[in-house]
Order: sequence, then C-alpha cells, then structure tokens
Amino acid sequence: MNVSTYTLKQINGWSQQLRPSSQKPRRIAARPFFDLLAPLRRWLNNLEINNPRRAHRLCAAIPAQCPFARDLKFFNRTLVSIPPLCKLNPLYDEVVALRFRALCYLAEACGEDISRYC
Repeated sequence: MNVSTYTLKQINGWSQQLRPSSQKPRRIAARPFFDLLAPLRRWLNNLEINNPRRAHRLCAAIPAQCPFARDLKFFNRTLVSIPPLCKLNPLYDEVVALRFRALCYLAEACGEDISRYC
C-alpha cells in the first residue's frame, strides 16, 4: 500500500466517523453550463472558404498576431493598463482558425503567394 492510498483511506475513515450513520453523503449538483456563443462558434468553424476575394478580405481584416498590450502613462505614472485584446475576445481561437483556413485556401487552391499576410 502506498502513501496516497493510505492517506485517502484515512481521510475517508475520518469523514465517515464525523458523519452520523443516518445521514447519507450529499451530492453537489453540477450547474448546467450554457455557452451563449456556441452557435456563433459553430458558424465560424463551419464557414467554408471557397472564394479568393473572400479569403483575401479575411486575411487582410484579421491580424496575424494578437494586438499588443498598452500602458497609458502620464508623467511616468501608469493610468490605465490595457491587456492584450486576444484575451478579451472569447471568439479569438475561432477567428484565428478562420484566417488560417483562408491562408491555406489561397496557398493551396489558388496557388497565390501569401507572404504579404504573414
């Protein structure tokens, strides 16, 4: 018997000793999790890129890197610290994946040079 199983048995034994035998252990009900952005995430993930014009627009509109953080200073004192915007956007991963699919479409299907978007 290793230490962790011995410790777990000890903790379990103590909790049973502290609880009266007539009471059953309570279960913590899991809260239902509602993702309000799930339909939008699904739509972005299922969006097909089949038009070079649309692919160019997406690559130009979606930045290649996360916009940088900024500190607004006044006389060497930080007034406001703005975090990177990708941390604030709940759909950032889906949007970046959409940009990647557009780049892949331009490079593979259209045979275009995508170096200007990188």
